[in-house]
Amino acid sequence: MAESSKKRRRTNTDDLPFKNKLKPDSAILQTLKDFSTSFSSSSSSSKTLTLQDLSLPFSCREVSDLSLSSVQSNIESLVLRIAHSILSGNGFAFDVPSRAATNQFYVPELDRIVLKDKSSLRPFANISTVRKSAITARILQLVHQLCNKGIHVTKRDLFYTDVKLFQDQIQSDMVLDDVSCMLGCTRSSLNVVAAEKGVVVGRLIFSDNGDMIDCTKMGMGGKAIPPNIDRVGDMQSDALFILLVEKDAAYMRLAEDRFYNRFPCIIVTAKGQPDVATRLFLKKMKMELKLPVLALVDSDPYGLKILSVYGCGSKNMSYDSANLTTPDIKWLGVRPSDLDKYKIPEQCRLPMTEQDIKTGKDMLEEDFVKKNPGWVEELTLMVKTKQKAEIQALSTFGFQYLSEVYLPLKLQQKDWL
Repeated sequence: MAESSKKRRRTNTDDLPFKNKLKPDSAILQTLKDFSTSFSSSSSSSKTLTLQDLSLPFSCREVSDLSLSSVQSNIESLVLRIAHSILSGNGFAFDVPSRAATNQFYVPELDRIVLKDKSSLRPFANISTVRKSAITARILQLVHQLCNKGIHVTKRDLFYTDVKLFQDQIQSDMVLDDVSCMLGCTRSSLNVVAAEKGVVVGRLIFSDNGDMIDCTKMGMGGKAIPPNIDRVGDMQSDALFILLVEKDAAYMRLAEDRFYNRFPCIIVTAKGQPDVATRLFLKKMKMELKLPVLALVDSDPYGLKILSVYGCGSKNMSYDSANLTTPDIKWLGVRPSDLDKYKIPEQCRLPMTEQDIKTGKDMLEEDFVKKNPGWVEELTLMVKTKQKAEIQALSTFGFQYLSEVYLPLKLQQKDWL
């Protein structure tokens, strides 16, 4: 009875669509080794371009990591200028860099969005900006306190220090980014972090505040990515690539199936929209380990948007794109062309809403999409067919189809853009 049950299970697995196209794992591993070696050697030989290497027709604003004493000194210098302005009878206004969409620019040579050096005044003696000026002054005061004490707090902690003034955490978060831009430092230099969100599992060992973490021994849940990247160091890995996954559900499937043991890799997810800690961690892994990054996202405009935030940066934090972006991420799947290629049933596909279609068309106008003909082709197909699908649509062939067939076949064929 037990033997017939085993035989039936084996037959079901062998009947999976396209399973017969898979080569032995050893052949796929050799393909991955060749790809990883080629990527590592090209990364070592190529020089990383910076804004200073380019002759752009406009100046840009970029921030850098600063020590606590430097941040403290910058705040004190700013406050002294304000005090001098008030004593001179001129009142005071904050000179705040503009983070509007019109002040942002995609640089093809860097493959990321940068912030132009344009600013606007935020006067205290103006009814339309008085509250935001007060919030700015309060955030500066709180950050100065953090520098004095040498401690970290979350953005939520910061909000709750003055709920009546901030009213909404979105307000304090936005001004926090303004302050970071004004002081010329990264947001992590302010000692304000987001709550832990991203997780990592697989062939990675690193130190977290002095403790060595082996990500192959963290169970299905994986290791939470530390909100403070300064705690992370001494990265070691025998992985052949990094697999960036959009959603928690797909991540859990791959973690439970120990996909990283079959094909040595590091699996990372931010569980949806990329947070700063995950973006910094991904960049650090790629730079230190010199590994290629392959992305697995939903086949919809928002999946591609998430991929673009990791690769080219977000417009909200374009001032820190040099630190937050991971260039040359390959789009592995799920791509619009995969829906027919892998014969995803109609009942597993979703009709795109009018908003989805508008988002898709808007993305086709973005320079970072136009730069990649493969992306344009896939996005055009998506808008034309008006169909989208989540990674979980592959589960129609079996819950383990993602790890058993789809990803191995993708890797075997080097089917990424």
